[in-house]
Amino acid sequence: MIPELGHFALALACVLAVAQTILPIWGAYRRDSRLMGTAPALAIGQLIALATSYGALVWSSVVSDFTVLNVAENSHSLKPMLYKITGTWGNHEGSILLWCLILAICGGAVAVFGRNLPSALRARVIGVLGGSSAGFQLFAVTTSNPFVRLWPPPVDGQDMNPLLQDPGLAFHPPILYAGYVGFAIPFAFAIAALLEGRVDAAWGRWVRPWTLASWCLLTGGIALGSWWAYYELGWGGFWFWDPVENASLLPWLTGTALLHSAVVVEKREALKTWTVLLAIATFSLSLSGTFLVRSGILNSVHSFANDPTRGAFILGLLALVIGGSLLLFAFRAPSLTASGIFSPVSREGALVLNNILLCSIAAVVLTGTTYPLFAQLLAGAQISVGAPFFNATVLPLSIPLFLAMSVGPVLSWKRAALAPALMRLWWWALRRQLATRGRCLHSLSAPALG
Repeated sequence: MIPELGHFALALACVLAVAQTILPIWGAYRRDSRLMGTAPALAIGQLIALATSYGALVWSSVVSDFTVLNVAENSHSLKPMLYKITGTWGNHEGSILLWCLILAICGGAVAVFGRNLPSALRARVIGVLGGSSAGFQLFAVTTSNPFVRLWPPPVDGQDMNPLLQDPGLAFHPPILYAGYVGFAIPFAFAIAALLEGRVDAAWGRWVRPWTLASWCLLTGGIALGSWWAYYELGWGGFWFWDPVENASLLPWLTGTALLHSAVVVEKREALKTWTVLLAIATFSLSLSGTFLVRSGILNSVHSFANDPTRGAFILGLLALVIGGSLLLFAFRAPSLTASGIFSPVSREGALVLNNILLCSIAAVVLTGTTYPLFAQLLAGAQISVGAPFFNATVLPLSIPLFLAMSVGPVLSWKRAALAPALMRLWWWALRRQLATRGRCLHSLSAPALG
């Protein structure tokens, strides 16, 4: 009965997500306050339905209900309770349901904490989040249903992958997914801005906290995954340039650039078009990483089983989201005129240089990760791109990036002089060096004085 309740709640959430997409956006277009007012209620209703659905899956795993195929394939009656719970997201179906739940949490968060937003902007943002949710929930209902029944059930189940029974990896996926999915909020703000045709300092101020929260969660998820791979897989380093690792690095790089460019929008109302494009690119790269992992195209310890039906569905969803958003950007971006002016030698200029270098690194990583796939698809050639390529290409771009990170914070807004900034950095470095030497001398002389 509980699995059927979870399946019904998932289907109900999908219906609510479709309504959340249509009604608020249509209401914003018609300036109908009643339709716009449905957005928060629909978002919270969808969140409650998905929380119920995911709770049903967790309960089925906790009580070892092996009549549920997902539980039978990924759990065992003798497995510790921690891994019974965390095992729900250690497989394809459960991870997709978790993704849908986190996306619904994002919509609920905007509904609850976005009360200070203009009603039309809030309705459009929640509507775009509803559309993203509807796509993934339809994917879960049609091709990745976690509540499929199995009869006769096995006695004890089949257990999950021993490599996944680890505390580090138990909490790595939800944190990583929260970072991935969290960038749906800046994406929704970007699409809403394109629909409305306006980006201003207030828009940058609203986008930046959501971007920062998503960036922090994605950073934590990547760090946990690197730590797990280091001590569990014995790769010999915290970063191995594994293709799925790169898939998570790409939105982190563009998300970092987005976080910095949003500051320029807030302070100077400049880089409007660029910031909107970065918001679209970051969420698109998150979706692309999902496609690469769950389609089975990338061979990695992180990837899930190959399933052409699932891969084709995600590819279609990817084409719809990325293609539709870029088409909207092409039509509406010219209306987002920049009003702020700043000198190249300024804090804004340093942030622009930061953006260029981060996006250049992202382009290099994307090329090295996807080139073997296209080479095999188009020419049938088996090509491997590994750490030597990435180390040789990323390092030359990282050095000026670190230099820009050092100089940028000491530059003034709008217009600055480079020489005084470098002088302040030189004095700061000299003082730090003298303080370090003083501590070293004190530590060496302390035993002799004793």
